[in-house]
Amino acid sequence: MIDLTGQRQILWPVHCVQDTPGAALVAELDTRRIARIIHKGTDPTIDSYMRVLRQWTPSGNRPRRISAQQGVTHVYLLGLATDYCVRHSALDALQLGFRTFVIEDGCRGVNLQPGDSAAALADLRAAGVVVATSTDLP
Repeated sequence: MIDLTGQRQILWPVHCVQDTPGAALVAELDTRRIARIIHKGTDPTIDSYMRVLRQWTPSGNRPRRISAQQGVTHVYLLGLATDYCVRHSALDALQLGFRTFVIEDGCRGVNLQPGDSAAALADLRAAGVVVATSTDLP
């Protein structure tokens, strides 16, 4: 654990390294309808699992411009980790006004404490995030 600009930050093992297979989308994923992929964790001075959408600019207004310019109203999230990055990203997207979905079967948790991922999904549902499965998607 370290302190990063007043926030407690867990230092995780190296993972999801840019331009490696660990950061790639699986080959079986149909990517034709993916409009934008947001890369995070690229600035060592920013907490890498909180405020993901706001990392683009200090004011956080670029996601709103994208929404207005491209008609984006929904954000679908999956990945690692349910109880950290996915949870924080979903809450951030919701706060920015996006209709927010977490694709549960596309996520895996860290579960530092048993049940952390289940608790994160419960928190997300309570906040208004739709927790769905890949078979629920259009």
